[in-house]
Amino acid sequence: MIRFILSDLRRLWAGSLVVVLLVALATALGVSVVLQERALRLGSARAADKFDLVIGAGGSETQLVLSSVFLQPSPLPLMPGEVLGKLAADPRVDWAAPIGFGDSFSGYPIIGTTTMLAQNLSGGLAEGKIFAHEGEAVIGAAVRLPLGGEIKPMHGSLEEGGETHTQLVYHIAGRLRPTGTAWDRAILVPIQAVWHIHGMEAEEHAEDGEHEHHGKADPDAALDETWTVGAPGLPAILVKPKTIADAYKLRQDYRSGNTVAVFPGEVLTNLYATLGDAKQILVAVASGAQALVAASLVLVTVIHVGQRRRQIGALRAFGAPRGAIFGIVWLEFFFLVAVGIALGFALGYAAALILSGMFSQTSGVAMPVGFAREDAGLAAVLLAVATILAALPAVLAYRQSPAQALRA
Repeated sequence: MIRFILSDLRRLWAGSLVVVLLVALATALGVSVVLQERALRLGSARAADKFDLVIGAGGSETQLVLSSVFLQPSPLPLMPGEVLGKLAADPRVDWAAPIGFGDSFSGYPIIGTTTMLAQNLSGGLAEGKIFAHEGEAVIGAAVRLPLGGEIKPMHGSLEEGGETHTQLVYHIAGRLRPTGTAWDRAILVPIQAVWHIHGMEAEEHAEDGEHEHHGKADPDAALDETWTVGAPGLPAILVKPKTIADAYKLRQDYRSGNTVAVFPGEVLTNLYATLGDAKQILVAVASGAQALVAASLVLVTVIHVGQRRRQIGALRAFGAPRGAIFGIVWLEFFFLVAVGIALGFALGYAAALILSGMFSQTSGVAMPVGFAREDAGLAAVLLAVATILAALPAVLAYRQSPAQALRA
């Protein structure tokens, strides 16, 4: 029987190929939607895990997370600078790092922050050293610039027609280890330098209590990260609480007045709900495409069985039992659909890899593409449908009598 089926498939290779491709493309559409949505969830969740608590001015919590965690360019309202001093002195806080954005270089966002964040973001440096002066910078693992290279900050981006700042040129002092987050594409510079080149006065208290006001950036100036209530307004502060209990208390304390405190993971949960709705729509579209393919396959197989009536009649005339005819037709069609499903899973996986790679290249967020246990359930459902579809032409062949088939 197997030899007969293989011989038949070789003889009808063009029609068999069409059946396989139809099934593969319909399956690939559904598989790629499922894998891509899962990769987006995992990638964003892992990126958010790097940050415990984000504090910003009152406004959209979602935009605060997108801007501070995923570095999506968007203007944020500024909170009073005194918040940074309070957090730095709070015994519940392990460390608090201000971030300031708005500048870029060669398509990479420039983020003003502190040595504390630069040291803790990726667990150390891959090469070089942490910035120690206003004119030094540390780059993310995915920034394609050499150590010692110059960075001329531009306000905004080139696409927006931003102006290049002439007050300061940064020199790359070190490179961070990969984090799998958007910060891999970031250029980290001292927040002190960002304030100065933007003309923002910071009241920095030295140990002797004197106040010093800087009017412009000095590339050789040492960093002073002893925060006071005199710091300029800030769009966001990344906070590392000492304990989980401290994290919840801090969030409660800073969710009133002029500030808002959020756990990035909670904000992502709300985004996932929206993604879930979008996923349902895409899955419905994919299911509709698969239903149309199934209907087309039924039509093709009915026509195919009609064209093979003489062959079926000859087999019956030579003594082949009806069960054997049913088995031959069923196995042949089921084999084609099963091959199409397997190819569809491979094509869907490849499409998800390509899409995730494109997204990772532009955003910096690592998008892990992989199959899960529930995907085996999807494959089982598709094979069950293939079993039913394959039975239709087999039943048609089973019901034909030898005399009717030979007269056709």
